[in-house]
Amino acid sequence: MIKEIGVTFFTTVSDVAPIVVLIAMFQILVIKKTIPNLKKVVIGVVLVILGLTFFLIGLEQALFPLGKIMAIQLSQPEFLMKHYSGSLTDWQAYYWIYIFAGLIGFSTTIAEPSLYAVAAKANEVSGGTIGTTYLRVVVAIGVAFALVVGSYRIVVGDSLAKYIMVGYLIVVIQTIFVKKDIVALAYDSGGVTTSTVTVPIVAALGLGLATVVPGRNPALDGFGLIAFASVFPMITVLGYAQFMDLIRYLNKIKKLKA
Repeated sequence: MIKEIGVTFFTTVSDVAPIVVLIAMFQILVIKKTIPNLKKVVIGVVLVILGLTFFLIGLEQALFPLGKIMAIQLSQPEFLMKHYSGSLTDWQAYYWIYIFAGLIGFSTTIAEPSLYAVAAKANEVSGGTIGTTYLRVVVAIGVAFALVVGSYRIVVGDSLAKYIMVGYLIVVIQTIFVKKDIVALAYDSGGVTTSTVTVPIVAALGLGLATVVPGRNPALDGFGLIAFASVFPMITVLGYAQFMDLIRYLNKIKKLKA
């Protein structure tokens, strides 16, 4: 464990160092000013490195194995036969996997630090119009639905490309009809879901499921859930914006009739 902590620590330092050096060079050589609050900045960088180190170890030791183990256990023939009387080749036999995928997608997205940061900034620049909690919940619902659909794709063996193309086609159509001030935020919401908390568990879920389902290749079928987790939040955020616009329109019509 101590060796692993040391390796992870030095790996984190090597990842963070280029960012720190780049910012420092621009501050000193381009902007030609000293770094404000240097002591606080140094302490912050150290805390970031230590936090990332222990966070990555926690993912490797707990969350990543847990996601894979749960996917394997819920897909075991013994477990499936206890809860489904039909053929194990039916996609309905894996309904516990769909439930688990949806719940794990929602919970990991709610816990995603990058999503909280984006939601907080969106709330700030919109003057409170875009609620932090509402945005996080809408994005989390999108990821939950994405993992359900992605798990179904692995079970039935459908083409990943077709699902992703249809997903982006829906996004394009929504973009045409939604108010433009929400489009950029919706697109960013799709990106922030593929970060430190969500990715390891989602990848583990896909690989574990593809390992157990007969006829699936983990290298070909196990990956792709992360792509779903990027597309569907955009759909839900744009859909939520369209729904709210519809509600406002109906209220306006109601007031005019009154």
